[in-house]
Amino acid sequence: MNNSKISTLSKVMLLLVMALLVSSVFVPMWRIELSAPQYPEGLVLQLHANKIGGDVEIINGLNHYIGMKTLHKEDFIEFAVLPYIIGFFALCALTVAIVAKKKGLYALFISFILFGILAGVDFYRWNYEYGHNLDPNAAIRVPGMSYQPPLIGYKQLLNFGAYSIPDIGGWMLIASGFLLFLLVIKETNLLRKIKKSNTTAVLFVFLSFSFFSCAKTEVVPIKLNVDTCDFCKMTIADGKYAAEVITEKGRVYKFDDIMCMVHYGKENSNTKMAAYYVNDYTQDNVLIPAKTAFFISEGTIQSPMRGGIIAFSSENEAKEFGIKLKAKPVTWEAVITK
Repeated sequence: MNNSKISTLSKVMLLLVMALLVSSVFVPMWRIELSAPQYPEGLVLQLHANKIGGDVEIINGLNHYIGMKTLHKEDFIEFAVLPYIIGFFALCALTVAIVAKKKGLYALFISFILFGILAGVDFYRWNYEYGHNLDPNAAIRVPGMSYQPPLIGYKQLLNFGAYSIPDIGGWMLIASGFLLFLLVIKETNLLRKIKKSNTTAVLFVFLSFSFFSCAKTEVVPIKLNVDTCDFCKMTIADGKYAAEVITEKGRVYKFDDIMCMVHYGKENSNTKMAAYYVNDYTQDNVLIPAKTAFFISEGTIQSPMRGGIIAFSSENEAKEFGIKLKAKPVTWEAVITK
């Protein structure tokens, strides 16, 4: 067998890559979701290979007030050339499948990765320019404020939450790159060359990348007398009763009472929550994971919105304060479903 030739399976996979690339041109590639109290249904900006879709007119109207340029596809050369670039890679995938040369596969993979990096840099540049080059005569001006959307993930922009993720076409491009990566591993026999003892380390690295790629769920400190409860709209003033939730998209909601957090979750049951935090009653404004906390309820507990639940990081402290406040222990599962 000629070692310079790719296998029949690899040829079939290359045809699949070609199909994914061609299909990606006809569906949205990226989306930026905007949410704010005045837009409960949210706004969506969809970037196709050759146009801008979604709630463009509404977003342009909002951008005008804060001095951002309005969005028109004619202003972006990317929309004119991107379909041809993707078409070129699709043609290259077909050519490599026909010629069946390993060197062609390697060249295709490397060039596609470089294209992905350049596309990411260009998208960041585009976001930066639109978020920073503002009209000085805009109706709404906040000194030192910029409105650059996130490259990927979540970011708060004034009262708007912006969430940037791949759309269907983007996932197709990612899948294409991943398939090419697998083909390169297969055709180079890389897995066979790695000793079994090293395989665990390789898997650990991949798992680590997967872990860090997930939405951030790190606690965000509550600013007392500044932050407002996202349920009752009262200013959060006491550092013993407050709570916080972080969604799977990375958005943070803060509350002045644990029960405010519970009520908010019930009213927004379609929002997927990634992490819950509660203040440790024995400390001043210190948030701890709700799943590992110990709770007591009712008795003489006087929380800001009369929720009547406080949390502790220590079971012994929870018991001591339970006696003092004539309160009874309660589990997190009981609290969240109360």
